[in-house]
Amino acid sequence: MSHDGRVHLPVVDPPASSIARDGRRNFVHPADVKGRFVRLRYVVFAALIAIWALLPWVQVGGKPALYLDVAARRFYLFGGTYNSQDFWLVFFLLSGVGLTLFFATTVLGRVWCGWACPQTVFLEGVFRRIERLVEGNRQARLRRNAAPMSIDKLWRKALKHLLFAVAALGVSHIFLSFFVSMPSMLSMIGASPSAHPGAFTWMAVTSVILYGNFAWFREQLCLIVCPYGRLQSVMTDRDSLVVGYDALRGEPRGKVKDASAGDCVDCGRCVVVCPTGIDIRNGLQLDCIGCTACIDACDEIMTKLKRPTGLVRYDSLNGLEHRPRRWLRPRVFLYAGVVALWAVGAFFAFRSHVSFEANLLRLRGAPYHVLNAQTEDATVRNLFQVHLVNKGPDEARFEIEAIPVDGHEVTLSADALALPSLSDREIAIYVDVPRERFEQGQVVRVRVRRVDEVPGEGEERLLEAPLLGPRR
Repeated sequence: MSHDGRVHLPVVDPPASSIARDGRRNFVHPADVKGRFVRLRYVVFAALIAIWALLPWVQVGGKPALYLDVAARRFYLFGGTYNSQDFWLVFFLLSGVGLTLFFATTVLGRVWCGWACPQTVFLEGVFRRIERLVEGNRQARLRRNAAPMSIDKLWRKALKHLLFAVAALGVSHIFLSFFVSMPSMLSMIGASPSAHPGAFTWMAVTSVILYGNFAWFREQLCLIVCPYGRLQSVMTDRDSLVVGYDALRGEPRGKVKDASAGDCVDCGRCVVVCPTGIDIRNGLQLDCIGCTACIDACDEIMTKLKRPTGLVRYDSLNGLEHRPRRWLRPRVFLYAGVVALWAVGAFFAFRSHVSFEANLLRLRGAPYHVLNAQTEDATVRNLFQVHLVNKGPDEARFEIEAIPVDGHEVTLSADALALPSLSDREIAIYVDVPRERFEQGQVVRVRVRRVDEVPGEGEERLLEAPLLGPRR
């Protein structure tokens, strides 16, 4: 505090970032790095991309393993067949992803961002590799960008963006196949865009967005659009695993031969390899996606200097300060308990899914009719319909049978039918009761049975509805 009573904070350089002092963007060109984590990440990226690209081709029980048919309002999920009435099950899928992400973040930090997020997987696993292949390493790219236009610069830039466009088209086509099925996608590719305007428009818009994202926007999606980084302070604590810098060991920074300095030689290698352009030595930051590139870069330098690796490492904030770490703590138990409850709920929710639904509904209009009201043969008629939905993956045969009640005459518009998968039909039912035998509280019962190939093993539903009529 100065003599005038004001507090003067020290003026320090802002941390490294993709945002310049004047607010303009610093386009990040991360340097190449080799190491155990980078190799493992590329293996994970390749596996995730392969699974994602091959999934539309995989079939379970003759149906796509994952297919969301928006037009027909149905979806297939690893052997299960669901229609629009089952959309509530999506809640369990989305909430499960969110809860699992919360739990993983509490224990492992931003492992999702650095290892499995589609933005990271495609940017680092596909588009940056194309850029390095065509334009060279970081130094070559920076020199070429600063140089005036030339034939070499022009053809490299053109080829790079052409390959970017091809990759974006490939990603958008595979993505679209989850909504139109792969066979339909292949037939659409060979047809005119005017034959499928909706699908073509969706593909074109998605391709443009993907191209703009991976060619230009890149890490800004993580920093500006995605809210996950801003939520990490809520989901993590001082015992969560993070990528961090051991300041107690590394400070003060100095030259290699300075005996009074720490292990950090201030080479800046951890900064130039960062895909978001930050300096990990400034501590835990929103911009850090936990990609581990700085770990491999620092370990490479420490190995050359014959010093212990791990100056930048996976650790908790307590571990980086050489304090005890706790893997098991109340937050972990709380999130684990919530995930366990979700798993139980999801298990019973999906287990409750039935192969068909049948409902006995009263027809619209008058609740009943009295036929021949002025005669001794007056009859009370109730009109119903059975709404039958086949929710199974294959065509199924059904039998509808009215359970006889003395004095009741039941007429069905159909007593047997075949329904294709995920289709429905309504069967009209007329129930006639002589007026002198009608009493309040009487009911009609209908049995609906799915006929399987094995006799006696089909499912059945027993439906019941009250009969209405005039009071005596």
